[in-house]
Amino acid sequence: MSFRLFAITAPGLEPFTTAELASLGITANPPVTFAARGEPKEEIGGVEFDASQADLYRTNLLLRTANRIVYRLGEFTAVSFPELRKKAARLPWETILQPGQPVAVRVTCHKSKLYHSDAVAERVAGAIGDFFGKPAPMKKFNENSRPLPQLILVRFNHDTCTISADTSGELLHRRGYRLETAKAPLRETLAAGLIMASGWDGRSPLLDPFCGSGTLAIEAALYARRIAPGKNRRFAFMDWPGFDKKKWEHQLARANSLEIRSPVTILASDRDAGAIQIARSNAERAGVLDLIQFDCLAVSAIQPPNQAGWVVTNPPYGVRVSPDKDLRDLYARFGDVLRRQCPDWNTGVLCSNDLLIGQMHIPLLEKIHLTNGGLPVSFYRGKVQSL
Repeated sequence: MSFRLFAITAPGLEPFTTAELASLGITANPPVTFAARGEPKEEIGGVEFDASQADLYRTNLLLRTANRIVYRLGEFTAVSFPELRKKAARLPWETILQPGQPVAVRVTCHKSKLYHSDAVAERVAGAIGDFFGKPAPMKKFNENSRPLPQLILVRFNHDTCTISADTSGELLHRRGYRLETAKAPLRETLAAGLIMASGWDGRSPLLDPFCGSGTLAIEAALYARRIAPGKNRRFAFMDWPGFDKKKWEHQLARANSLEIRSPVTILASDRDAGAIQIARSNAERAGVLDLIQFDCLAVSAIQPPNQAGWVVTNPPYGVRVSPDKDLRDLYARFGDVLRRQCPDWNTGVLCSNDLLIGQMHIPLLEKIHLTNGGLPVSFYRGKVQSL
């Protein structure tokens, strides 16, 4: 059986998800908006691709930058509720649901005659009941509750209805290791994207002097050791009628066989002792504590190795943690420290403010526009020059 899948990403990470798919031997279509299929409207970020059942399993298991992977059940035009219910009832619901199984239906509507999201959700649930001859109970989708209902995503755009089934369950950034967070934490998927965007080779030293709860360092360690990010969690497709347990176990065993014992040096520090304690606990759960040296240090006290490497970090930028604090001096001192301690190192800094980055006086090679928790930010890549 083949699937048309869509890997949802944070805006700006689409090229890195495409690169991940290519590394798996999966040829992806360009980053998808529905405009790419004839409708001139910008859509959420992501990559659409065709996949086998094995590909569905391994993309959930292995992709580091995707937030969720959905299965496109079908697309059609509907301008009335009876038409919506009739056409939705023709979709292959038997591939993802058992009769009477609870569903959660999320609806978005844009410039369509059917714009009442609750009414659309009711008709789609009714269509599922029509298909099976048994009502499909509607539930709310709360990632912290168990068991999770099957999530159905309905998208109306200019009267074109696209119905998709979530294959992931909990969002893919939930790797299972981060049970505690420090201030303003990064999602694991974004952290993995920053590691990729930095150009880090996975062998040279990597330093994060504002590590918080350790997400960047941990994702770097998982990347260096080729540890599958989804190896310790469940996915929604495991509850589908056609779930092939042997095929899944084969993919998991294959992923485990690709892990390596990397000797890479990863240094992570923060002036907050509580954050360092949290980071250590998270790294231990992730199985990479032995690969990361955590230290409680101010940025001015970092002691990087002599070998040039990468600084990849998410310093405070005054939006959530310290909105009333002038951070220009911090960034100026950070730049001074890098020029003194890390000459010829590559840098990657996530920030929301060009002015703050300018205080570092690091020549920029690239600026990538992203979002962090809905906040527009940029990832600034550069090269440190010595004093």
